[in-house]
Amino acid sequence: MTVIESPLAPPPTATGLAWLRKRLFSTWFDGIVTVLAGAALVWLVVAIADWAFLNAVWGAAEPARCREVTGACWAVIEARGRLILFGLYPFEEHWRSTLACLAIVATMVLSCVPALWGLKRLAVLWLTGFGTFVLLMYGGVFGLRVITTEQWGGLSLTVFIFASVVVLGMPMAVGLALARRSKLPVISWLAAIFIDTARSLPLLTILFAAAVVVPFVLPDWAQGSKLGRVIFAFSLFYAAYQAEIIRAGIQSMSSGQEEAARALGMGYRATVFDIILPQAFRNTLPSTINQVVITFKETSIVTIIGFFEVTASGSAAVGRGEWGAYYVEVYVFVALVYFVFVFGLSRYGAYLERRTRLDRG
Repeated sequence: MTVIESPLAPPPTATGLAWLRKRLFSTWFDGIVTVLAGAALVWLVVAIADWAFLNAVWGAAEPARCREVTGACWAVIEARGRLILFGLYPFEEHWRSTLACLAIVATMVLSCVPALWGLKRLAVLWLTGFGTFVLLMYGGVFGLRVITTEQWGGLSLTVFIFASVVVLGMPMAVGLALARRSKLPVISWLAAIFIDTARSLPLLTILFAAAVVVPFVLPDWAQGSKLGRVIFAFSLFYAAYQAEIIRAGIQSMSSGQEEAARALGMGYRATVFDIILPQAFRNTLPSTINQVVITFKETSIVTIIGFFEVTASGSAAVGRGEWGAYYVEVYVFVALVYFVFVFGLSRYGAYLERRTRLDRG
């Protein structure tokens, strides 16, 4: 039996040397660019390896040797690492900050487990995680000394601010997105004004107003802590952007689904939470993950209003003294900390995208 190949069948894929020749050396110009780019890449890798590993100083016991070598002085991380990771938190209580940070990270990781997806289960999980964090960081019970929020800092503060902003801001974003689509003109108009106003202001301006201006216009009993005000203001800013992302996801859906739900006698709450929002989040998953990643990186702005998160702690670690010349190594270390969290968030977003495609299939 003769097999007739379809004229629409894709051509065989080139492999090995044929693929390299086709992709990188198909013309003389492509060949020159490939050789130059390859040489530059090799030079860059060798230079980084030489600076970061081969000629680097690792032991904090030998700071004088850092001035004798051309490589990195990682000894500054060993010597000033506690200040970078814990900020102004009392030295003898660093174990509490470590456990508190691990509690929030564990809560974030457990939130990624599909078996725990559910409003009640996630609510219990996050209340437990935040309660554990505050209990450990603030103290006042079980013999733990009280440490006010002005002394919180380092990586634990960065992670706490980020998690608080997302957890508080996401429900606000859902409410704003639904309010802007409301058929009541007053509600829709007010939601639109708030969203557009928040999106038109710089985040630093909003945080500065929450930290400095609010105490002048509110009575003492309504002010709360400085950290609480900043987190709430940051959450509102996040909610304004995320609300537009959710609204775009809702508008991308067919209007027939909402009409069909009403025809079946489903109420507003069931229609929104069982049909509209799940599809809206699925349609906007890449944008949502992107906004979450941006929020994590924006936590570094709080250093301007007096909080010693991990970036500010890194700056303080090399602000003066014998380690002042090795700020590059400190900022590389801080960048790696940010990279670990951002890369983890992006990989989780990719996992969710694959899972939603499988669910659709």
